[in-house]
Amino acid sequence: MKSPVAQEVPAGVGGPRRGDLPRTALTAFAPVAWGTTYIVTTELLPPGHPLFAGLLRALPAGLIALAITRTLPRGVWWGRAAVLGILNIGLLFPLLFVAAERLPGGVAATLAAAQPLVVAVLSVAVLHESPSGWRMTWGAVGFAGVALVVLGPAAAFDPVGVIAGLGGAASMALGLTLTKRWGRPTGVGPTAFAGWQLTAGGLFLAPLTVLVEGPPPAIGLSAALGYLWLGLFGGLIAYVLWFRGVTALPVNSVAILTLLSPLVAAVLGAVLLGQTLGPVQLTGFGLSLAAIVAGQLPAPVRRRGAVVAVAKEMSR
Repeated sequence: MKSPVAQEVPAGVGGPRRGDLPRTALTAFAPVAWGTTYIVTTELLPPGHPLFAGLLRALPAGLIALAITRTLPRGVWWGRAAVLGILNIGLLFPLLFVAAERLPGGVAATLAAAQPLVVAVLSVAVLHESPSGWRMTWGAVGFAGVALVVLGPAAAFDPVGVIAGLGGAASMALGLTLTKRWGRPTGVGPTAFAGWQLTAGGLFLAPLTVLVEGPPPAIGLSAALGYLWLGLFGGLIAYVLWFRGVTALPVNSVAILTLLSPLVAAVLGAVLLGQTLGPVQLTGFGLSLAAIVAGQLPAPVRRRGAVVAVAKEMSR
């Protein structure tokens, strides 16, 4: 059966086009929701079952999306959906959990914040974009800002944890870049597209969860509410909005939005757990927010050829 033709999407020249601010704001909901994962996990969920939490975050949400849309992949999209689901969800979750278990939270969050830098490199190799010093510079500023917010004096660098943290950033960065490269099949909405990947990622996690963690934990009321939040807001709604934004906005602009996750986690820790944010952390906040805003702006244009490229992009 012939695969549907993928929708053509902007690869990422400059920054978002005029009128993309509402779409960017909706896309930002995803990393904001993901930023609540730490406090939900530590305060509501039973300890020792992070993969089970990831499984409940992905698989039920994916099956609900498939039930709503009644749309399955066709042709080459069976393979593509599986690859994207594993990179964006199924492989990402275990790597992040390994990093979180073997490293202080600040170190793990800082490694995850390297994703915009990885995307900036992959956009050249995979999307054949011109190298952008603007994107690399602001990606590095955002990385440094997150490090100032979350790194503390107890920071330690376990080699396995560092590899897992960088692997998680690379996995999501590659998934994000391939999502941009392949686009979305014509006639397939973001809910179905997200459902394919959530289901694929959940099916990848299911046997891994059983092998590593064994039987599921007892689920009380607080845990049920936590799993519901992760599955509905951190899973179904977040990924629908995320993949909707990924296929419509420049890839580097979307990637830098992920810096919101550790920032939200830090704010919730300060507000709900009494954790202190001093001058260094607040400086990091400012740098990270500046990087996020700058990532939504067109890169400075210096050559006539670049002016033409941006003009063509904005005229679409």
